[in-house]
Amino acid sequence: MITVEEAMQTDVIKFKDVDTISYVSNVLREKKISGAPIVDEDNKVMGIVSEGDIMRLIEVHSPNINLILPAPLDLIELPVRMRLELDEMAEGVAKAASVLIGEIMTKKVISIEKDASISDAAELMDSHKINRLPVVDEKAKLIGIITRGDIIGALGKKE
Repeated sequence: MITVEEAMQTDVIKFKDVDTISYVSNVLREKKISGAPIVDEDNKVMGIVSEGDIMRLIEVHSPNINLILPAPLDLIELPVRMRLELDEMAEGVAKAASVLIGEIMTKKVISIEKDASISDAAELMDSHKINRLPVVDEKAKLIGIITRGDIIGALGKKE
């Protein structure tokens, strides 16, 4: 049996709930990861954030354009409407970037302990449709993270 401890990563990118979405997004992109745990000052897991959480915050506005036989006034009005919608979208993205990650993080965190098997981790990820599990000790303190890629990698090493 391969344990979570054998497959997990111990050098974990983590955030505080007071970090901004702009900061978190930049770190996720730089480190080429799609999510990370949020911890308190005692390193206890209090949430998790993913690219999906950030994407849900940003509303995408699409112009409502009538392309079939527009009326003459539509042709004059269309550029003005499109400009207003683009300005509105830019304002929405700027507001979203300043939101604190604690406001959008997933607070109900599914975690696992280091002594569990990787098959238990895989089952948890599959049943909850998640891509990563924080690995915690008996006091709910973060000690690592295991991803789907870690599980697949661990299976490859055992051959």
